[in-house]
Formats: sequence, C-alpha cells, structure tokens
Amino acid sequence: MGVRLFVLCLLILVNVTLCYKAVWGENGLVNHGRLKEQQFAAEEECRHLDDANRALSREIRLLQTDSVYVERMIRERLHYLRDNEILYLFDDTDTASGGSK
Repeated sequence: MGVRLFVLCLLILVNVTLCYKAVWGENGLVNHGRLKEQQFAAEEECRHLDDANRALSREIRLLQTDSVYVERMIRERLHYLRDNEILYLFDDTDTASGGSK
C-alpha cells in the first residue's frame, strides 16, 4: 500500500507540474497570448509599411516617367518659378495664432 501511495503522490506531483508549465511556463498559454498580440501588431505594421512602400513606388514611377509630375514637384517643393511669376511665402504661425500681434 505504501508503494501505491508513493506512486500516486508522484503522479499527482508530475500532473501539477505539467499543468503549471502548460499555463505559466515558457511556452504556456499566458505567453502564447502575448505572442499572438505581438504577431497581430507586427502584421498591422507590415500592412502599413506595404502601403507606404506602394505609395513610394508609385511616386518613383511617376518621377521617372511623367514630366508634368516632375515639374509640379519641383515647383512645389523647391519653389521654382516660371518667368514673370512671383512667389509669396507666408508664415504659418501668424495664421495659427489669429494674426494679431
């Protein structure tokens, strides 16, 4: 009877240990939930980066092939002017504060 009781206690201890590791261990359910959240966040970031990559690829393609787009970008970003044009630059801080000094 003593051997059976010892084996039973040993098996219970093994089961408790296995259950503990299954829930809170390195590869347990708790860690699995955290990993799923990290995977979801990484996939979402990957989708955003894919969208940005497509937009940049489109802009590169336009810059390589569309001269009207190239001219528009040069004029907007570098403030280039055609002959007989005047460029007015306004300070955005004045309009944001209501323009009163």
